Amino acid sequence: MRYSLKSSFAQLTLAVFITVFFVTVLGRIVTTTGAWAFCSGWPLCVPTMPLGYLKLAHILLVGLASLLMILLLRKAWREQRDQNLLLPLTTVTGVLFFGQALIGAIIVTRSFPLHLVILHTATAIALWIALGVLVFASGALAKDVTEIARFDFRQRAKDFFVLSKPIIVLLLLVTTYSGLVAGSKAWPSASLTFWTLLGGALAAAGSSALNQYIDRELDKNMQRTAKRPLADGRLTAAEGLSYGLALSLVSYYVMAGFVNLLAALLSLAGIFYYVIFYSVLLKKATVQNIVIGGGAGAIPPMVGWAAATGHLGLAAWILFAIVFFWTPPHFWALAIVRMKDYAKAGVPMMPVVQGEEKTRRHILVYTIELIAVTLLLPLFNLAGTIYLISALVLGGFLLYAAWRVFTIGGNKVAWTMYRWSSMYLAFIFLALMIDAVM
Repeated sequence: MRYSLKSSFAQLTLAVFITVFFVTVLGRIVTTTGAWAFCSGWPLCVPTMPLGYLKLAHILLVGLASLLMILLLRKAWREQRDQNLLLPLTTVTGVLFFGQALIGAIIVTRSFPLHLVILHTATAIALWIALGVLVFASGALAKDVTEIARFDFRQRAKDFFVLSKPIIVLLLLVTTYSGLVAGSKAWPSASLTFWTLLGGALAAAGSSALNQYIDRELDKNMQRTAKRPLADGRLTAAEGLSYGLALSLVSYYVMAGFVNLLAALLSLAGIFYYVIFYSVLLKKATVQNIVIGGGAGAIPPMVGWAAATGHLGLAAWILFAIVFFWTPPHFWALAIVRMKDYAKAGVPMMPVVQGEEKTRRHILVYTIELIAVTLLLPLFNLAGTIYLISALVLGGFLLYAAWRVFTIGGNKVAWTMYRWSSMYLAFIFLALMIDAVM
C-alpha cells in the first residue's frame, strides 16, 4: 500500500486535521487564561479587553474548521462513495466534530452537567483518533476522481428514506410517545416531545440502515427485500454504512443533550441490541432469533418513559414486555407468508426450521401471553378503565386472528394476522395515552 498526500481529498483531510489542532490549542488557551470572560456575544463576540481577542480568534477558527469539515464531507460523498473505509470514517469524523461543538455549547448553558462533560471529553478523544486514522487512510486509499457521477437527487432522497424503514420508525415512535405520555401522566411539553421523538426517529432509522447494510447480500435472495436500495445497488454499501452510523451517532447527541442521560443510554442500547445482537449474531444463528431479538423493538416505550421521568418504574418494564411478547406472533405470521423467501436466504425462521404447524401453535400461545401481559397494567393499578376495556377488546380481535391462524392455516389468514397485529400495537398504545391523560 503506497502512501501519498497528492490527492485533493488527502490534502483537504490534512488541512482539516491542522485546523482542528489549532482550534483545540487555542481553545485550551482561552479556557486557561479566562479569555472567554472578556468577549461576549454570539455567534461573534465583541472583545472588551485584549484577552478577549483570543476568544474571538477561537470563534473565527472554529468557523473555518467547520467550513473545511463541510467541504470534506461533501467531497467524500461525491468522490469516495465506493470507499468502504473512507466514506464511513469521514462521515463519523464529521458527526464527532459537530457533536462535540453541540455538546460544548449545551454544557456552557447548563452549568457543566457531569454526563455531558464526560461525553464532551470522550467525543474529543474519539475525534482525534478518527482524524488521525482518516489522515492516514486518505493518503493510502484516496484517489482523485476525474468524473463525478450525476445523480437523480429525488431518487437518492427516496432511497435513503426507504433505507430508514419509515413504517417501522413510525410504529416505534408511537410506542415511544406512548411511554412519554404515560410517564408524564399528561401531554408532555412540545420541546420534550420534539427532542425525544427526533432522537428516537434518528436511532430507529440509523439502526434500520445498518441492518440493511448487514443484510444487503441476504436481501438479494428474497423477493420482499430484493429491491431495497443496497440490495439493488442503487446505493453503495459505503453509503448505507455511513448513513446508518451518522444517524445513530446523532441520535445519541440529541438524546443526551436535549432529553436526559437514561433516555440516551436506553436508545443507544436499543441500537446495539438490534444491530449487533440481532442482525449480526442471532438472525442467521437460531430459530429463536425473533423471540430474543424482540427486545430491541421493546426498548422505545422505555425510552419515552425515561424521557418523562428520568427513571424506570414497573409500568415501563410492562410496556417493554408488551412489545416483547407482541413481536414473535407478528413476525412469525409474516414468516409463514414469506417462508420460501426465508428458506432461500438461509434465515432459520420457525416455519422454515420447525414447520408451519408448530409455528401456528406458537403464534396462538404467544398471543395469549401477550394479552395476559397487557392486563398487568390495570392489575397493578397502573392504568385505568379506558385502557382496560381497550386491552380486552383489542386482545379479543387479536386472539380471534391467532385462533384462525392456528385452526385454518394458510398464507391468507397469516397475512391477516400480520396486518391486525400491526394495528393492534398502535391502538393499544394509543389507548394507553388516552387513559393516561384522562
